[in-house]
Formats: sequence, C-alpha cells, structure tokens
Amino acid sequence: MDLVPQEDAGTVEEHLEYYRDPYRRGYAHADGQRVQVSENKRDVEYPTAEETFKTDDETKRLIAKLCHAISYKLRHPYRTNLEPIYDMYLQLPEPRMLYLTWPWRNRLLKVMGTPPKRNSESMLRYFALVSDVKNAGLTLRRAHWNYALAFATKYSARVTSTEMDTALRLWKEMERSANVKGNEVTFNILFDVASKTGNFTLADMIYKEMESRGFEYNRYHHVSLIHYFGLKMDSSGIRAAYKDMVEAGEMIDTVVLNCVISGLLRCGEESAAEVTYERMKSGHEMAPNIPDRDYGMGRVITKVLMMFTRIGKKHPELQKPLQTQMQLSPNLHTYKLFVEHYSVKVGDLAKVAQFLDEMKFLKIPIHATIFLSLFKGFYSHGGFAGSEWSEQRLDGVLKAMCQARDESIRGFSIDRWLVIWALRATKKCCSNETVIEVYDEMEKRWDIPLDRQPFIESILQSILDGADMKSSTGQWEGPSYRRYKKDGTRL
Repeated sequence: MDLVPQEDAGTVEEHLEYYRDPYRRGYAHADGQRVQVSENKRDVEYPTAEETFKTDDETKRLIAKLCHAISYKLRHPYRTNLEPIYDMYLQLPEPRMLYLTWPWRNRLLKVMGTPPKRNSESMLRYFALVSDVKNAGLTLRRAHWNYALAFATKYSARVTSTEMDTALRLWKEMERSANVKGNEVTFNILFDVASKTGNFTLADMIYKEMESRGFEYNRYHHVSLIHYFGLKMDSSGIRAAYKDMVEAGEMIDTVVLNCVISGLLRCGEESAAEVTYERMKSGHEMAPNIPDRDYGMGRVITKVLMMFTRIGKKHPELQKPLQTQMQLSPNLHTYKLFVEHYSVKVGDLAKVAQFLDEMKFLKIPIHATIFLSLFKGFYSHGGFAGSEWSEQRLDGVLKAMCQARDESIRGFSIDRWLVIWALRATKKCCSNETVIEVYDEMEKRWDIPLDRQPFIESILQSILDGADMKSSTGQWEGPSYRRYKKDGTRL
C-alpha cells in the first residue's frame, strides 16, 4: 500500500458508478419539459384567442386554412386524408401549438388521433404533435393520452410484449407522474393489448382493477371480453360473455356476432359458428345496407348503438324495438373469418367455395384480405399430386385478383404481403417460370411504394432460390402458414 500515495481514492465500485452515470459526469442534457395531463379548466382552455401569439397576415391566413381543413375532416372524415392537414400545420412558425386556440388544438389532436388506420406513420405523426404540446408548455387531456395509448398498442398488425410494455409505461406515466386516473377507455385498451399478447394473468388483473374502480361496462368492454375468451379458446366463456352482454341491455349487431364466430372457430367449434352465421344470413333481406368500408360511418354507428343501449336501460320497453333495428346480416369480416379458417387452418376448399359463393350472392364486394387467405391456403395445402389446391385453381384465383384490381373495386389494393403470399403459393404449386410471370403481372397492378419495392425484389429472389422462410436466425415453429421470428413477430 505504501508504494502508491493514497489520496481519498474511494472504492472501485464508486468510480465505476461514476462512469456509468452520465448525469454525474456532466454530459447529460438537462431535463426538458415533461408531458403533463390535466383536466383542469384553466389548463384545458389555454390559450384563448387573446392569449395566442401575435402574428402577421400570412400566418393568419395559414391558420384559417388549417382550421378549415380540420373542420372539413371532422364533418367528412372519409373524403380527405390527414397528410395535407399535417403539412399545413408544419408550415406554422415555432412554437406551433401556441398559434392555435385551445378548441382548435383539441380538434387537431382528435383528427390526428383517430386516423382510418393506425400504423407507424400515423403514430409518429401524432406523437410529434404530442411533443409540440409538451415543448409549448401546454397540457394534454385524458382523451389525448388515450389516443397515444391506442397508437402504442395498435400501430402494427401483430401485438407483442413490446407494445404491452409501452402501454403499461404510458399508463404509469399518466397516473403517477401526471396524477390523472385512467377512465374506462384507458382500461379497455390495456385489457385488449394484454389479451392479444397472451398475458392472461395481466388481463385478469386489469379486469379486477376495472371492477375495483367501479367502472360501468360498456359495449367495448363486453366485446373485448368475448374476444378474450376466444383467445383463451374457452367456448363456454365466450357464451357466458355474450350472455352477459345481452343481459346488460347492450345492442347486438354484426360486429358482436363476428367476434363470437371468431372465438368459436378458434376453439374448433365450426358447427356452432356456422349456426350463428346461418341465423345472421336469415336476416340479410331486412337488414339496412350500411357501408361497412367507411371507417367514419363505423364509428358513428358504434356511438349510435351505445346511445340505443342507454335509451334501452332508461326505458326498458324500448329495448326490444331498438334491437330489431340492428344490422345482424353477415358482412365482409364474417366471410373473411370463415375463408381464413377453412382455407388456412382446415384446408377444406369446398367450404371455402361455399362461403365465397354466398358472399357473391349477397353482393358483398371482394376484398384483398380474402385473396391473402386463399394464397396462404394454397401454400399450406397445395404442391402435391392429388391436392384439391391445384395449380389450375390457383391460376383462377390469380386471374380473379387481377380482374378485381383492374375493375378498381373500392378499397381493393395489392400490397406487399398479398404479393409475397401470391409468390409463395405459386412457388409451392407451380414452377419458377410461373413465379416470374405472376410477379410481372402483379408489378403492373400493385400499390407498393417505391422505397419498399427493393424488399419485394429480395423476397422474390429468396423464393426462386428456395431460401424463403428458412432463415437461420428465425424460430420456424408451428404450421407453415403461421411462423414467427425471434421477437414474436409474424413473417
């Protein structure tokens, strides 16, 4: 010890901790403004028109144009998209949010928080607005935080533990940091993501927490509970949850029955699912022709159904007449459930043909997701002599898909996963030459952005080389139509 002079050197652990901690080393950025959630009237109603930043005439014209676009989007949610609104917003000077009065800030966050489809692009756009609110020193409302929670859990097609962890972190930040308690919408989102990730223990805990807080169940909770028992493959639970929903006085429509059918098919009770379907089909002629593809109309219908429920509970004598007005006939999603089940999981082509014929008879327009299920069926059950999933039948399906795209059927688009599964099915049932021919035909019609086309070309080469779905880093367990990578995502 005497060989080296000692000058209060401390311990090795203290020095290592010093280097691990960027704050103690002085390299970390200072804490910025924290996101705040508040329902306080003074926080919500700031800034007023008198409190907004003073600006020049050009900026005033831009603000007026932005407000008009937001108003038009709220009145006609399906006639315009969100990109022009966001681009106009970005033209405002910094800090942008302080140029908008509080009602227009709320409306902007509402239209951006309820896009037609939640994906990574719309999520990043909304979170950028949240960041602007934070940097301007303004507060979010609970509804805005619920939008963020929904984005964090629904921006991708498959929900994994990553989305669940993000949702729990946002909930914790909302309740502990912002000291704002979640409402029934918050808990429905949390219950939904816990169920879809297969964390049924957490879902049960959330369910109990909802009960302990005294939340009254609404339509969303009942449907989520039916879906929960479907994921657990508990057919008795599905029936019990459906019974509870009926006894609670909630309106039953096609969405609810589709959820029941989905759960019964997952449980392997095809006969029970088809009985429900037949009962739905019998009501088709008297059912109102509601345009299901219009996402804005779908949300309006949900609000109307919840309003009918409230009226039925307040005036029980009106409940039965109101229920008779509900649409109970099969829709596109009903047929998608059956086609996917019988083509991908069961491999019963005769059943698939039956449902497609009935879909055509009821004049329900074809959708790209139906073809996606068919291609997965050919990939899973075709490719050998004597299979009813033959090359000739695949050729007919490919021609029908191209015809649907050429006829510009509303909402029909050929995206990357439809192309990939069409190529996989063709490789399984046909030759490499046919794969190239199919690729060339689809290239003329697809709706794939330019920046994603190199990915499609690399997949094509992998399929031609026989290397597709044979990655050494993947965990290829389960049937061929449902394979997952290490992170739990589906290829």
